[in-house]
Amino acid sequence: MGDIINLNRARKARDKAAAKESAAANRVAHGLTKAQRDTAKAERERASRLLDQTKLED
Repeated sequence: MGDIINLNRARKARDKAAAKESAAANRVAHGLTKAQRDTAKAERERASRLLDQTKLED
């Protein structure tokens, strides 16, 4: 026979795990200094320009 589980506890544990995951992502996204954000933005723009330069036109 299977183990008896409390569905309310299981739901709360699942929600808590999802909240921790979301918080970790937010810490990464919003925990940067302005200089780090500017550097990351410049790198994304540079990569985008390089990609656009290599496109072949029909």
